[in-house]
Amino acid sequence: MKRSTLQKIAVISFVSLAVTLTGCGSKHQNVSDTAANLATGQVRTQSVESKSRTITEEIVGTVRAKQHAMLEARLSGRIERLPVALGEKVQQGQLIARLDAAEIPARLEQAEASLDQADREWKRISALFDQHSATRAEFDAAQSHQRTAAGAVAEAKAIMGYVEIVAPFDGVVTKKWADVGDLAAPGKPLVDLDDPSALQMDADVPETVASRIHPGAQLSVRMDSVTNEITGTISEIAPAADAASRTFRVKLDLSSTPGLMPGQFARLSVPIGERKSVRVPSSAVVQRGQLEIVFAVVNRRAQLHLVKTGKRVGDEVEILSGLETGHDIVISGADQLTDGQPVEAK
Repeated sequence: MKRSTLQKIAVISFVSLAVTLTGCGSKHQNVSDTAANLATGQVRTQSVESKSRTITEEIVGTVRAKQHAMLEARLSGRIERLPVALGEKVQQGQLIARLDAAEIPARLEQAEASLDQADREWKRISALFDQHSATRAEFDAAQSHQRTAAGAVAEAKAIMGYVEIVAPFDGVVTKKWADVGDLAAPGKPLVDLDDPSALQMDADVPETVASRIHPGAQLSVRMDSVTNEITGTISEIAPAADAASRTFRVKLDLSSTPGLMPGQFARLSVPIGERKSVRVPSSAVVQRGQLEIVFAVVNRRAQLHLVKTGKRVGDEVEILSGLETGHDIVISGADQLTDGQPVEAK
């Protein structure tokens, strides 16, 4: 290739590069000029500080009623009545189920007849014994017969009480295991009853965390379905770990909270230490697409910082990267700002 041709190519390349750089410079200058020409934003600012945060371990558990009963029959028989519905509130002593056991009244009637006969016999022998017309053995036998008959009556009356199953405390029917016409038998559940006025949380705590809790300690309990903060007081701690899971069963009494019901899923927060981290008010973080942005104020202008957020602590959010202590950041009006825009702190 001739030397003159190479010189021409070099000149053309130089000119092209110069034009490109000039275009980029103009574009950057236009962006800066645009931001500078925007109206001055009225904002509130706050200095960024490093704050201490409690590190917690979350442990899952289940909300349960402190008072729970699985009602079952104490004798066999068909269910004649089951007048309660799922979710119905019942009072102590209210009828839950009645069995069709016709032989029980017949047994009671027979026992009462035997007792009536034994009473008459004892009175007759007693009168004869007072007149020295009956022996001591006859008197003792009549008295023993009377006591046996009285015991049979008491037993029959007790069995009559088993025909009706009643609520042992005020509560709510949480499960029905049977219905009218089913055969009831000892050991076969009929109805589950819970007292929703006093609830607790059961959790299996790992042995590495169990040493940090003690009876009477108040811990935070979080639930997705309940927005209010819930406080739990540790009431019981198992003295030995489960050999299979290496966990300790812990029970916490829960404060009365609307929306809290037995069977719900809950998370227990156990403090395990502290650490310092940069935290800012949640209002300072602006979400634009997939980006999280915080505006700092430098020379009375908004300076954009791309940040990565961490855990929320109350009304603040932890900043993992992109921001250092000492900056003055915008905590009100940040969502209306542009990088480089003039700002004025209220």
